[in-house]
Amino acid sequence: MGNIVIYIILAIVIGGAIWGTVRRIRHGSSCCGEHDPAPKKVKVSDTNKSHYYYIYELSVDGMHCANCARRIENAFNRNDGLWARTDISQKRVELRSKRELSEDQCRSIVTEAGYTLINMRRL
Repeated sequence: MGNIVIYIILAIVIGGAIWGTVRRIRHGSSCCGEHDPAPKKVKVSDTNKSHYYYIYELSVDGMHCANCARRIENAFNRNDGLWARTDISQKRVELRSKRELSEDQCRSIVTEAGYTLINMRRL
C-alpha cells in the first residue's frame, strides 16, 4: 500500500514537470513574453530634439527585455509632448518633454505600464 502512494505522488510530480515544460516551449518563459511579437511601436510625431526643452533620465526596475522597453516607451510616447527612448542594459529611460514634469507624473505612467520608477533626474 505504501508503494502505491509513493508511485502516485511520483506520477503527479512528473506530470507537473512535463506540463510546465510543454507550456514554456509553447508560450515562452520570459518575464513578459519576449517570445511573443513585440507590441506595436507608438511613434512620436515631432522628432525634432530642439522642440523638447526638458530632458530627464529615469531608472526603471523590471525592464528586462525588448518588449519591456517597448511597453515603457509606448506608455510615454502616447502622451502629447513626450518622447521616450530606453536603454535596456542600463535599465534607463531618456525622456524628452515639451513641459516640465513631476516625479509623480512619471511614476504614474511607469506604474501603469507595469514597472517601477526608481529615480528621476533632470539632465
